[in-house]
Amino acid sequence: MNKTILEETKKLHNQMKQWMDHMHESPELAMQETQTSNFIADKVRSFGYHVVQGVGQTGIVASLSAGDGNKSIGLRADFDALPIQEVNDLPYKSKIDNKAHLCGHDGHTAMLLGAAKYLADTKNFNGTVRLIFQPGEETMQGGPAMIKDGLFEKFPVDAVYGLHNMPGLETGKFQFYQGEMMAAVDNWEIEIIGKGSHGSMPELAIDPIVCGSSLVMALQTIVSRNVSPWKNSVVSVGAFLAGNAGNVVPQNAILRLSIRNMDAKVRQMVLDKIRTITKAQAQAFCCQYEIREGIPGAVLVNSAQNTNWAAGVASDLFGKDKVENPGHPYMGSEDFAFMLEKKPGTYCMLGNGDSFMVHHPNYIFNQDILPIGAAYWVGLAQEYLK
Repeated sequence: MNKTILEETKKLHNQMKQWMDHMHESPELAMQETQTSNFIADKVRSFGYHVVQGVGQTGIVASLSAGDGNKSIGLRADFDALPIQEVNDLPYKSKIDNKAHLCGHDGHTAMLLGAAKYLADTKNFNGTVRLIFQPGEETMQGGPAMIKDGLFEKFPVDAVYGLHNMPGLETGKFQFYQGEMMAAVDNWEIEIIGKGSHGSMPELAIDPIVCGSSLVMALQTIVSRNVSPWKNSVVSVGAFLAGNAGNVVPQNAILRLSIRNMDAKVRQMVLDKIRTITKAQAQAFCCQYEIREGIPGAVLVNSAQNTNWAAGVASDLFGKDKVENPGHPYMGSEDFAFMLEKKPGTYCMLGNGDSFMVHHPNYIFNQDILPIGAAYWVGLAQEYLK
């Protein structure tokens, strides 16, 4: 492997910063990223790629071929932001209230744009590179939407690769893991419907807050009493929305759940338990209820062969001390899992250094890793398409 790739991508560092800064200042939420999509498409089109927009609503696929090879590789980056207020004092701070790139997707896209330019300028590969710029990762919508829209039928690839920055992992260090690396997530909403009344006359009400509170506690027994300690499962109630005044019993209450599992059978059991417990709690408090289930989750499973190969490429590029293989799995979730259900490949972590965790209002993507991520993408493409 040509270790000078990193030296070459470092020459693109300032450009990658500029691209990232632009996206960071103008964040757009999942499946609404029209301006960001146009910005990305204009860049890769100017590099000489064949660009198709609107794949899965706002997704982009940019293709570039060289030589006479018939192999193809997919490299994927996400580009949606989060509905969080950024509190960092940065020169490129988000200009839009309650929207910010606090997961680093702007950095992921900037790295892939840097690799795109390098690959277009050098064309040191034999086959086809497909750059997959994916919307809607935060809501688990983008991956399935692109696949449903014929992603791999219209733009065939032999394998597909993804990465994510990871706070707490040494800056520039890669972490790989074979098999089940990230959990399936199911984002559910439960509405408890009661009967409103004046707070001084609770006997005339059916209190959805009391029912919802009991339900929150009951849901905590699913993992603690039903899932083996040797398995991984999480049921979190991240939002409890009910009422606006202390002297009013509200009509309804809404719970928002994040449910994560590493095992398909355990996942099904946990989801069934949530349905059963919700029904029983509602009946016990004389409430009605409605469960609104989100997009079904998928466990992210890395192919052993592709994982070891990609880790070898990273070792050749950056040195064995910069690669951890195997690393460990995470209970976080990624809709790249849906792409890995269709194609072999792997998903890895790239160290962001000592920073706040993603989704924190003070999270900052470490721009020093931009050339590293770009070099990794270039290395994969050139080695795969020798």
